[in-house]
Amino acid sequence: MQKSYLVRTADVPSYQPANHHHTSNQRLIGPETVGARQMEMLLGTLHKGGGALPHAHPGIEQACYLLEGTAHVEVAGQSFDMVQGDSCFFPADEMHVFTVTSETPVKLLVFYSPPYGESPDKVIRPESANAITSSPAP
Repeated sequence: MQKSYLVRTADVPSYQPANHHHTSNQRLIGPETVGARQMEMLLGTLHKGGGALPHAHPGIEQACYLLEGTAHVEVAGQSFDMVQGDSCFFPADEMHVFTVTSETPVKLLVFYSPPYGESPDKVIRPESANAITSSPAP
């Protein structure tokens, strides 16, 4: 049977990502959907008061494109507000925070390279932040 490279959002289950609140994600492009090995794309829906607590991804770059709503972002000492059509980048190993600021839900495309896959060994929280500087680069 030939693998399909078309992914319909309605066919992809949602899940609550770790270290986030009032958030549901759908992994649209990744190893398990289309066999992607070098990147991953998710659709995130974050409700009022939702977002990501401080964390970093060792060896994984992340980019976001805001489809709907507004958000406040902090990354690597920078702080900015995002509106529809804005993009942001989270370098590998850099702590970042994403917070919904709109009354309406945020819809967000999230890209990881290489794929994150919600693997616990691919996230660092503030209590383990020293691991970023004390671990050798992958």
